[in-house]
Amino acid sequence: MKSKKRMTLIAVLAVGLLGYIAFQDKNHEDPEHDHPGPTPAACGDSEHDDHEGHDPESEEQVIELTAEEIREIGLKTAIAGSGTIDTYIALAGEIRVNQDRMAHVVPRIEGVVTEVKKKLGDTVKAGEVIAVIESKELTDVKAEYLAAVERYEMATLSFDREEQLWKEKISSEQDYLDKKQALTEAGIDKRVAEQKLHAIGFDASYLKKLFSEPEQLLTRFEIKAPFEGTIIEKHIVLGELVGTESVVYIIADLSSVWVDLQVYPKDLKHIRKGQKVIVSADSEIPDTGGVISYVGPVVGAESRTALARIVLANQSGVIRPGLFISAQVAVSKTQATVVVPKDSIQSIEGEKCVFTKDRHGFEPVFVEIGLANTSHVEIISGLIAGQEYVVKGAFTLKSKIITSTLGGHAGHGH
Repeated sequence: MKSKKRMTLIAVLAVGLLGYIAFQDKNHEDPEHDHPGPTPAACGDSEHDDHEGHDPESEEQVIELTAEEIREIGLKTAIAGSGTIDTYIALAGEIRVNQDRMAHVVPRIEGVVTEVKKKLGDTVKAGEVIAVIESKELTDVKAEYLAAVERYEMATLSFDREEQLWKEKISSEQDYLDKKQALTEAGIDKRVAEQKLHAIGFDASYLKKLFSEPEQLLTRFEIKAPFEGTIIEKHIVLGELVGTESVVYIIADLSSVWVDLQVYPKDLKHIRKGQKVIVSADSEIPDTGGVISYVGPVVGAESRTALARIVLANQSGVIRPGLFISAQVAVSKTQATVVVPKDSIQSIEGEKCVFTKDRHGFEPVFVEIGLANTSHVEIISGLIAGQEYVVKGAFTLKSKIITSTLGGHAGHGH
């Protein structure tokens, strides 16, 4: 009896367990029982449809700017294209005074300094009086000229009178010839005295006024500037006795300067007259372009270098003689398919890139660079001819990417 009850209890439990399992299976197959909204699978498909064909990583780098923002940044673009890359050799050198435009001013006659009108660093005009000396020797030269003129005039009158007498058969031919010779000698003396004054610096117009010149001015000699320039050396003081070998001033026209480059033997085969050069001094002076005008034919015994010279315009006066410089000499040209300005190249996470522009905005494109010089870079891959890219303002765009990344807003670039 007990065994029969036990069997009945087991059967009831078995039926209950099977019913519970069937109930759980039914709930699992019916998603609407616990999830009245869309299924997770349905949401995933919808999200996939909304973003189909979109690259989230690409979106992170796109920078959208309004026209006003572009103007504020000063951003400029260009179309990528071919160009020429100049290959340079670096040379050291020094700025020097253009000695074709430099003068050592010396008095043309000995005398004592009575006036010093210009000091070191002053600018002067051509013909401007820069100093005055009193000269006894000058008085003698002027007096010699005045006397020679008087003698010539007297000899002329005497000859004219003697010639008339000889024509009238009153005077002898010998007297006539004597007067003619005397006139010739007086003329020679006059020309010699005149040339002495010209050598000192007096022109014909001054000689005409010499007869009426006050006596106190006979000893006065004015030292004048030969051309417009700057006084770079001064060796004259009041009361000093100066002569024809005394350099009282050195004047230089600094509107142009020489750049003397030192060329080592290994580079001589690449350097020739007419090559373009970029001269760099310090950060205060902008780079300046020039052309080699002279290449020395010999190598210095001590320096073991040859001279290459550039004549550089210096209207602003900022390029000062004595400065040491570096120069980049263009020695060859290479044609490249895509060439961009060096400033358009930026570095993001150690990779070189340029910013391209399309209808979505501005986006960095990583590139491989080839040849480069001080101003331009060859692009081997990453940017193709015909693409629009940023030539000015690329650093600002890079800063926007970095700032947005640090701020946790990558993908917007605003």
